[in-house]
Amino acid sequence: MGLIEDNVRAVREKIARAAEKAGREASEIALVAATKMNSAERVHEAVLAGVDACGENRVQELLEKYELSAYEGAPLHFIGTLQKNKVKYLVGKVSLIQSVDSAELCAAISRKAESLGLVQDILVEVNIGREEAKGGVYPEALEELLGQVSELRGVHVRGLMAIPPNVELDEKNFVYFTKMRNLFVDIRSKKYDNINIDILSMGMSGDFEYAIAEGSNMVRVGSAIFGERVYTK
Repeated sequence: MGLIEDNVRAVREKIARAAEKAGREASEIALVAATKMNSAERVHEAVLAGVDACGENRVQELLEKYELSAYEGAPLHFIGTLQKNKVKYLVGKVSLIQSVDSAELCAAISRKAESLGLVQDILVEVNIGREEAKGGVYPEALEELLGQVSELRGVHVRGLMAIPPNVELDEKNFVYFTKMRNLFVDIRSKKYDNINIDILSMGMSGDFEYAIAEGSNMVRVGSAIFGERVYTK
């Protein structure tokens, strides 16, 4: 397979070192390949190289690769911004929707899942950096949202997800990872129906080692596996 296989191995080694440094087991941490803008063939190479899941950002891109069996052999997650009118394309195809940030979106997911006789696993995205241009619920609104979601029968909240602000030095995100860890611990101590908090998804190619140090057990890695993305108009 070549470069992608080598890159996955290198990322695994970094995860193992970060976990050991934090007094944790590498097996605790799931590696999600962020597959945006990569061909079905390259995505499947990552699956064969042993990533734990594939995470797609765009619904249309996901559907195209899904038809080409790109994700076969690994669970499929949706990790991008999700509009309510696109929910119908995901439920029944993805094992986890990581980017849920409103009661309305939760309700739409629940309705679709119930119509299919399913319960959809989700993560609630937290806007830990309080950035207006990003999705996610603000930390102080999280408990209210979880209270509303707990009444829905078609969704099962598995944890929290966060995308910290873009910074020049990756270690500057340490403060946001710490805030997310504290929020995660606090929410886990509370009891809700349909909610079992066991996933903390944070950390990407440049900063996942810092995220692991602060308790992340799911990292979303793109460029460190596939190389830098080439954006075209």
